[in-house]
Amino acid sequence: MRRADRLFQIAQYLRGRRLTTARQLADWLSVSERTIYRDVRDLSLSGVPVEGEAGVGYRIKAGFDLQPLMFSPDEIDALVIGMRMVQAWAGPQLAASGAAALAKITLALPQDKRDFVEATPLFAPSFHIEPLHGERLEAIRQAIAQRRKLQLDYTDAQNRDTQRTIWPLALYFWGGGWSIAAWCETRSDFRSFRLDRLRAMGHGAPYPDHSGRRLPDFVRAVKKSRESR
Repeated sequence: MRRADRLFQIAQYLRGRRLTTARQLADWLSVSERTIYRDVRDLSLSGVPVEGEAGVGYRIKAGFDLQPLMFSPDEIDALVIGMRMVQAWAGPQLAASGAAALAKITLALPQDKRDFVEATPLFAPSFHIEPLHGERLEAIRQAIAQRRKLQLDYTDAQNRDTQRTIWPLALYFWGGGWSIAAWCETRSDFRSFRLDRLRAMGHGAPYPDHSGRRLPDFVRAVKKSRESR
C-alpha cells in the first residue's frame, strides 16, 4: 500500500470511530505501531484535526471530511460479497439495509466501475436457510440493542435439552452459522449459544449494565480460557 493511501485509510478509520488505538491501526494496516505514530503526526502537521495521544487512542474532530479514493476492483469485490453475505445470513432488516447500502455505493461509482459490481462472480446463496433463522437473529439483535434478557429452550453439545436465561451481549458469525455471546444466569458465567441449537426463544425483562458481565469481559474470559488450554 502506498503511504498516501495508508494516510487516507488512517483518516477514514479515525473519522468512523470514537477512539482508535495505534495498535488497532497497526493490525488493520499491517504496519508497526511506530509507523502509525509517525503517520498520525504527519496527518496532524498537514492540517487534519487529529485528537488524542499515544497510548490512549486517536479520533478526528467531528465534521472533518476527505474526498474519497476510488474503489479498486478487489475492494468492490469485497464490498459486494460482504453485502451479499449480510443479505443471505443476517435477517430481514439487515438484509434490506445491506441491499440499500450496496445501491448507494453503486450510485457513488462512475459508470465504468459500476460494471464491476454487476460482474462480481462472488455469491452467498440463501435458498437453503430457513426463514425462522433470520427472524430469530433479528430478534436477538434487537434484544442486544435494548439490553433485554432472553429465555432459551436449548440443546447443548451433549444433545441435552436445557432452559437458560441469558443476557445477550453480541452475535458472532463463524462462517457457517451464528452464536450468541452471553452472560448465562443459569450457570452464573459467560456462555456461547449456537442459533441452530435453539428450540424456542422468548424475551424477558431488561438486564442491568453490570460491571464484569459486559462484552469486553466476555472477550477477556474467552481469551483466558483458550490460553489456559
